[in-house]
Amino acid sequence: MAGLDAQQSTFESSCRSVLALLRERTDFDLWMMTQTVRDDWTVLYTENLGYDIEEGAVLRWSDSYCTHMVEGLGPRVASQADTVPCYASAPINQHVPIGAYMGVPVNHADGKLFGTLCAIDPQPQPMSIHGELSLVELCGELLGNILTTEQRSTELEALVKSCREEANTDWLTGVFNRSGWESAIVVEERKAIRYGGPISVMVIDLDDLKRVNDHDGHRVGDALLRTTGQVLLETIRESDIVARLGGDEFAVLLLNCDGNGVGSVVKKVEQALVTHGINASIGYATRGAAGGLEATIDQADRAMYHAKSLRKSH
Repeated sequence: MAGLDAQQSTFESSCRSVLALLRERTDFDLWMMTQTVRDDWTVLYTENLGYDIEEGAVLRWSDSYCTHMVEGLGPRVASQADTVPCYASAPINQHVPIGAYMGVPVNHADGKLFGTLCAIDPQPQPMSIHGELSLVELCGELLGNILTTEQRSTELEALVKSCREEANTDWLTGVFNRSGWESAIVVEERKAIRYGGPISVMVIDLDDLKRVNDHDGHRVGDALLRTTGQVLLETIRESDIVARLGGDEFAVLLLNCDGNGVGSVVKKVEQALVTHGINASIGYATRGAAGGLEATIDQADRAMYHAKSLRKSH
């Protein structure tokens, strides 16, 4: 399931435990947890002793016994499947031998069908198999509740992540804001201390924002800021970090970029800004082991102000 690929989800582990239990208690050769989306009937997990049906197989929902069971046209237990008309005529019989069937729906919290917990065997089963139905129904309800809880947890994780990203994003330009920048600095400083590797910093200050705001209005000034953020994002690597520190000041954290490489990146950024008609002063520096990133940022900031003073004097 989404968001849980790195480790087995609670729903998957619960399904596998339930299938193992039911396989141990009954003589059905195949127990399955399935999912249905429109006419796709996907086999998610199995306990399989004899059928040529693998996990991940996609069958036709309309061909199955389960579609009749869910619609209430066939019983949840058929110890002799060929005595139930809708099961005897089901197209799935052309692909797999089914002498007996058991199945229950597994639903979302809103009652919408997710899939089925079901079993088949090539041979008819004794009537005593009906006595297991209450356990299978209980397992189906349990798996539905676990599914709902896990999905809500995944949705909550996504919401928290979205809120964090929004809190760290500059609403105008779409790059990191100062809070996001400072968080990134902490993370990258820890990595640099532990693993080493060069890091460089660029500080960019727009030369014309005040004039644009005074002469053309803040709407045009905002457009200038948005364009600057977009140019920076398009010019640097995806692994690098761009932030608007406030007003007309931007900063870029260039990861795995040493003193030899940062100069070429700065030239590339300068050219891209000029192409878009943006005048800016840029200062840059490379992290040294003694001072860390905070000292590097201060050094880049001083270099930016030096570059700005030179531009004003010409």
